[in-house]
Amino acid sequence: MLKSWKMQNHMTIGILSALTGALLWGFSGACAQVVLSEYGMSPLFITVVRATIAAVIMLGFAAVRYKDALCEILSCKRVRLKLVLFGIGLFLSQSTFAISVASTNAGTATVLQSLATVFVMGIACISGKRLPRKFEVAGLVCALASTWFIATQGNPSNLAIDPLGLFWGIINALSVTLYIMIPRELYNKWPSIPVISCGLCIAALVAVICFGCESVLAGGIYLPAIDMYGALVLIVGIGLLGTACAFALYLYGVAIVGSVKGSLLGTAEPASAMVLTACWLGTIVTAADWAGLVLMIAMVVLITRQSS
Repeated sequence: MLKSWKMQNHMTIGILSALTGALLWGFSGACAQVVLSEYGMSPLFITVVRATIAAVIMLGFAAVRYKDALCEILSCKRVRLKLVLFGIGLFLSQSTFAISVASTNAGTATVLQSLATVFVMGIACISGKRLPRKFEVAGLVCALASTWFIATQGNPSNLAIDPLGLFWGIINALSVTLYIMIPRELYNKWPSIPVISCGLCIAALVAVICFGCESVLAGGIYLPAIDMYGALVLIVGIGLLGTACAFALYLYGVAIVGSVKGSLLGTAEPASAMVLTACWLGTIVTAADWAGLVLMIAMVVLITRQSS
């Protein structure tokens, strides 16, 4: 009885951890919309701050909690290229997400980001030399319908969002696919936290280099004027809570509940982003937007059902 209670309690902690991580990712999207729209920050500058803060915190935690695994990863020459590609994938996912938010809004950007699940499924089918299963086909239909609702608001003769926003939303989903698929071999060998911390360090370095190049081309470094509220949103909301804590909590939860339940709990991200942008920022969320969100969540449920 006591053992059963402990297992149930452990599973509850895992569910709450993964759910909180997903909610914090959605919160970071709303925070990104604040600093983009109210302070005129560039997506690249946000990415530099976000990746750097998260890298320092995650690497420090990994050095204390996973010292041996971290040393093994850093000393293994065979995986260095994969780590670099993983870091670039993380940078692209964060930077293109910020661009997608700037072109649309946090709710729309996070829903479009969920298309990564479809791309991962497609890669799995190609690599496994198989056709999509019936639940996967149904999930694909839901994903396409969701994108259609968001892009057209239910009117096929009208594109309701900026075409550039739709483009960057899809590019962001492809970038997320990269950082999901590339480190799978690394996750099989080492805990996810030290792997993610190394990837974030590389992502931060790439972000700084790109920001430096952008500044040179622009003729100087542009640092936006920011007050205490904006600094808190950027540093605490996006960097600390929305990236470092979100990654740590979600990965810890998934390690307990498994990848299938983790994927389902991850659907809280677009839901929280859409609710927060509507309630906190006053973004108009239409019935078509909600329909798109529900369909995208249904897509994740259908695609992960086959693995359960």
